[in-house]
Amino acid sequence: MIRAVFLDIDDTLLSFSGYVKQAMKSGFAKFHLKPYSDDMFPVFERINDGLWRSLERGEITLAQLRAVRWSRIFKALGISFDGPAFEQYFRDQLFSSAIPEPGAMDLLSYLAGRYDLYAASNGPYLQQRNRLKTGGMDGYFDDIFISERMGVQKPQPGFFDACFASIRRDRIPDLEPAECMLIGDSLTSDIAGGKQYGMKTCLYQPRKKDFQNGIEPDYTVRKLEEVKGIL
Repeated sequence: MIRAVFLDIDDTLLSFSGYVKQAMKSGFAKFHLKPYSDDMFPVFERINDGLWRSLERGEITLAQLRAVRWSRIFKALGISFDGPAFEQYFRDQLFSSAIPEPGAMDLLSYLAGRYDLYAASNGPYLQQRNRLKTGGMDGYFDDIFISERMGVQKPQPGFFDACFASIRRDRIPDLEPAECMLIGDSLTSDIAGGKQYGMKTCLYQPRKKDFQNGIEPDYTVRKLEEVKGIL
């Protein structure tokens, strides 16, 4: 029996992809770079995803990711501009971005009345908390777990150790991983991390991606509303 549900934030509850496209379009115009076009987003996605996988494996720090991300993206796009300066703009804009994924608010309302509900996200603590607040989502959660505050990233076991220690202390003393489901968009972070810790997992993947890496979620949904048929 599932007693608690963990939800990722970026591209699960809040559209990070939608924000990126918006920020690239406005930022390129602001700094007088060549106009944004839709074929630029896959370049961002490839480089950003690769850096986040390195972060998840403990090969780089969040500060190192921020230092090189836009320099690498601009190089790949053939744009000559200050990468760290654009990174600052990108992060400043992201702080208050709250574009909901389709069906996210309805799903939160459905789950909150039935399960203990927890956000579980990699990223900067204040940014992720503010985005949930801006989006009107923070009040649905019994607790919010963000990697920067916890000192360890998903999918590392230490991230989940810290989550369960807090929940068992403050909410459900006897909660076991097998009684929990983790819903997220990342195979390498959410699904791999949840499975290795003994949790049930649900992959939210509105568009099919080729990268699988042998990781199999317990469930896959194309729309968040489909979670209601599982929980």
